[in-house]
Amino acid sequence: MTISPTLPLAAADRRPALVAGLSAPKGFGDATLRDRRADAIELLGGIPDPGVLPTQQLAEATARVLSRPGVPALQYSRTEGISPLREWIAEREGVPVNRIIVTNGGFHGLALAIQAVVERGDLVAVDNPIFPLFLRGLELSAAEILPVAVGPSGLDVGQLADLLRAGARPSALYTVPDFHNPTQGTLSEEGRRELVRLAEQYGFIVFADNPYRELWFSKPAAGSDVFNASEHVIHINTFTKTLGPGLRLGWAVVPEHLTRDIVALRSRQDSHSSTLVQAVVGELLTSDPGLFDATLDRARALYRNRAQTLVNALEREAPGVFDADVPDGGLFLWPRLLDNSIDADRLAADASAEGIEYQRGSFFPSGPGTDADRHLRLAYGHVSEPQLEEAAARLGRALRRQAG
Repeated sequence: MTISPTLPLAAADRRPALVAGLSAPKGFGDATLRDRRADAIELLGGIPDPGVLPTQQLAEATARVLSRPGVPALQYSRTEGISPLREWIAEREGVPVNRIIVTNGGFHGLALAIQAVVERGDLVAVDNPIFPLFLRGLELSAAEILPVAVGPSGLDVGQLADLLRAGARPSALYTVPDFHNPTQGTLSEEGRRELVRLAEQYGFIVFADNPYRELWFSKPAAGSDVFNASEHVIHINTFTKTLGPGLRLGWAVVPEHLTRDIVALRSRQDSHSSTLVQAVVGELLTSDPGLFDATLDRARALYRNRAQTLVNALEREAPGVFDADVPDGGLFLWPRLLDNSIDADRLAADASAEGIEYQRGSFFPSGPGTDADRHLRLAYGHVSEPQLEEAAARLGRALRRQAG
């Protein structure tokens, strides 16, 4: 007779407190993978266009890496990352190589930063409106959040200073300094210096999340020197938007006093990023020194044209309905509804029925004091110009549904 082992009901139903209260933010991650029209145009995520990714060169680099004697790329490697990838990143960032930690994309860098800096129940200052997936990572620390406004000029450093003077004592601050997701704003050089000064004065660590930094349209954003020179900044970046999100490869520029802690933390988790992926990307970047910047030049021109196309199409299909500006870089448009009589939630539902999907602005706030619910976040990176034209036409039809 075969006896099937069973667990006591109490044990089978038991859920640790760490996971019991977790839920995905609305509209992000798996929440976007729902049924929709087969011909839907999706303006949902910051996805790079496949046409500007160096796929052939990646294939050739992979072949060279796998042909090396002993195939070291298929073995274990160091927690911090491997050469020559770390050296290439360090040179580009202008920092010693020992401050570079290779990660599994940008979000992994944020997770490591949170776990290394934030105690359970700490106060963490955050963008308002915010990239919601950061809050997902922050949930694991049961942190309290302190919203700080973000606008066309990036984080409102003046408001932050007022909150600090009034007694707020965050252990960390999170912001997207360049071509902000979702607001398009970019923090000035002066703003960066003041942010770092406040961090040093009040003793908190800045998590500078910078995945769009290289995707400028007419001129680069302020340099990274201010962030990389401070012991109070963890500067996080990724190849997700430039070489492809499927690589799951990024890095963090870490202050020297935190590198040991973050390496020790990671050695108790996934140990290191894929040796193969690191080796392939390192080979790609070092075998042809001009390839990365040439790839970026193509991407910048493409995304600039698509952003302009979308702004023009919105004005043509829905004249006077939106306040929409062509961003200075990045992958998102943040148009605001000018007519307060338009129901933004109904508009999203009607747009879905017409075959256009986007992120509602109401998914982004971290606190009061923002009109994010009157905005739409439209991602254009991977959508062709004819599709963007059609998306604007469908959105116009959705608006006319509400107008009766």
